Amino acid sequence: MQDSQRTLFLSPAEFVDSDHPAVIAEAGLLTKGVVDRAEQARILYDRVRDGIRYDPYRDFHDPRTYRASAVLEAGIGYCVGKAALLAALCRAVGIPARVGLADVRNHLATSRLLEAVGTDVFAYHGYTELHLDGGWLKASPTFNASLCEKLGVAVLSFDGRQDAVLQSFDRQGRSFMSYLAEHGSFFDVPVKFLISEMSRLYPKLCVPGGLRGTSMEQEARA
Repeated sequence: MQDSQRTLFLSPAEFVDSDHPAVIAEAGLLTKGVVDRAEQARILYDRVRDGIRYDPYRDFHDPRTYRASAVLEAGIGYCVGKAALLAALCRAVGIPARVGLADVRNHLATSRLLEAVGTDVFAYHGYTELHLDGGWLKASPTFNASLCEKLGVAVLSFDGRQDAVLQSFDRQGRSFMSYLAEHGSFFDVPVKFLISEMSRLYPKLCVPGGLRGTSMEQEARA
């Protein structure tokens, strides 16, 4: 990686706000005494995956839904917000990071979510790319372990050495998640674009204040 690129992907941004005091403190606390970059990345990934409950019913009109520090404070986030938080935590400890976007097919979404979205294709799924050991690795901290358990899907682990994208199959061998199209990687979350696109594609899901009612974990349990 060129020095200019390294500098860019270590720099704070509006939504990947790695300079926020809470983000800096959290990253420092979690990785204290850990010098191996891959291990640091694994620790931070686990924190975002399981410490931030996945919620696809957020207010997609609210910029805080996409901001790393706000997701950390709330303890709840959807895929893009969780990806931004992982990127911010990694930048805070010196690991270059960026946010990737892709379209995915979710075969095992809950019936309420499928009704709200109107399709099993979810556009602009967010994941994180981390620069480790000379190359970029993809890591998707979307689904927390407790949700995976209720959905009957193995928890997605990341070791800092190989890609960790979404699970392809559930424990019964049924299709769970597949990537359909990549939209590229970004220094910061393209929030204005996402707000516009999510509202256009999923008007029943993207209501002001977020879609109220049960959580996805409650739906999966039922």
